[in-house]
Amino acid sequence: MKSTRYGRRTVLSCMIWSLRMPSSGLPSLWSGFLTHEPPGKDYSLQKVILGTHTSENEPNYLMLAQVQLPLDDAENDARHYDDDRPDIGGFGCANGKVQIIQQINHEGEVNRARYMPQNPFIIATKTVSAEVYVFDYSKHPSKPPLDGACNPDLRLRGHNTEGYGLSWSKFKQGHLLSGSDDAQICLWDINGTPKNKSLEAMQIFKVHEGVVEDVAWHLRHEYLFGSVGDDQYLLIWDLRTPAASKPVQSVVAHQSEVNCLAFNPFNEWVVATGSTDKTVKLFDLRKINTPLHIFDSHKEEVFQVGWNPKNETILASCCLGRRLMVWDLSRIDEEQSPEDAEDGPPELLFIHGGHTSKISDFSWNPCEDWVVASVAEDNILQIWQMAENIYHDEDDLPEESTKAAAS
Repeated sequence: MKSTRYGRRTVLSCMIWSLRMPSSGLPSLWSGFLTHEPPGKDYSLQKVILGTHTSENEPNYLMLAQVQLPLDDAENDARHYDDDRPDIGGFGCANGKVQIIQQINHEGEVNRARYMPQNPFIIATKTVSAEVYVFDYSKHPSKPPLDGACNPDLRLRGHNTEGYGLSWSKFKQGHLLSGSDDAQICLWDINGTPKNKSLEAMQIFKVHEGVVEDVAWHLRHEYLFGSVGDDQYLLIWDLRTPAASKPVQSVVAHQSEVNCLAFNPFNEWVVATGSTDKTVKLFDLRKINTPLHIFDSHKEEVFQVGWNPKNETILASCCLGRRLMVWDLSRIDEEQSPEDAEDGPPELLFIHGGHTSKISDFSWNPCEDWVVASVAEDNILQIWQMAENIYHDEDDLPEESTKAAAS
C-alpha cells in the first residue's frame, strides 16, 4: 500500500467503506447512526436513515438501512485494499455490507430526515409540500403497500412551502423546529393532541426576510435555538423572553445566503455557520457582531457543518465541490512549514475527497471515534474513519500505529 500525498490527504490516512445503495440507483439524503454490536462478532451494525430523491415518475421512500462495519480491532488487511479506487484508495465492500431493511412510502422527495434523540423510532421528514411528516417506523411494515399510499403517523402544519431546516430538541422530547422557504420557523410539540393525524404549530416565528435555510436547537440550553437564511442573517432565539417572537441576537453573518448552522456541543458560546460565499465562520454568542474565525478553504458553496460529538475543537463542513473538510480549532495560528502551508491553513486537518457528486448530507458517529458517514447525489453512501496519525501527534501514537504509518 502506498503513502502518496494527495494534498492534505494520504492514501493510508482514511479507511473508507464505500457502498452503493441498492434500492433505486437514485440520490438519497440521510440522517444519523443507530449503533449495535452483536456479542462475539468482530463487526458492529449501524442503522442509517435514508430518504430518496427520485425523478417525477419514480416512487419515493423513507428507508432504514443496516450497515455492517468491522470493529476497530478487526482485521483490515491489504487484500481488501484497492489502490485504484476513485476515492484515492480505500477498503471496499469486502469489509462492509449494506441492506435496506425497511421502506416506507413517502409523498414526494425527502428533503431532509432526522430522528428524535430520545426515541430513534420517531423520524421527522421535510417534504416537497408544506407539511412536515412524522413516522414511527416500528409501526410500519418492512415493505411498503403496493398502492403507494403515504401514511405518516403525524402531519405537522404551519408552513406554506417546502424547506430543509429541521431540528429535534435534545431536552424536550417531541419538540421539533422547522424552517422553510416561506421565511417562517415553526415549532411543534408532537405530544399534543392531533386532529385527524394533523397537528398545527404551537408557535410560528417570522423575522427572516427570505428563505430560512436551517434551524438548530442549542445543545446546552433548552430554551435557545438559532436560525439562518437567505437574508444573510444568523438569529438567536430565547423562548423564555416575553417577546419570544423576536430574536434576542442577530448579525449579518455572511456576504451571501447562510445555508447551515451548528452549535458546539461542549462550548455553550460557540456556533458555526456555512454560506454560499464559500466560507465557514465561528461566532461567540457573547460577541456575536464579529466572527471568531473564518475558514475559507472551500472552493464552492458550503451546505452543511457539523461538530465532532466527542471532541470540542473538531468541526466538519461540506460544499458543492464534493469535498468534506475536517477542521481542528486548536491548530488555528500554528506555525507551518512552507510545504504544509501549500496544503492549506494549519487548522485544516483533513479533506475527504472520495465522492464524485455533491454531498447531500453527513453525520459524525456518536458512538465510535472519528467515524463519519456521508452520502452523495450519485447514491453512494461512504462511511469512513481517519487514521490516528492524522489527528494525533506522532509521539502520542501507539507503537503499532506508528509502525503502520511508517511502513
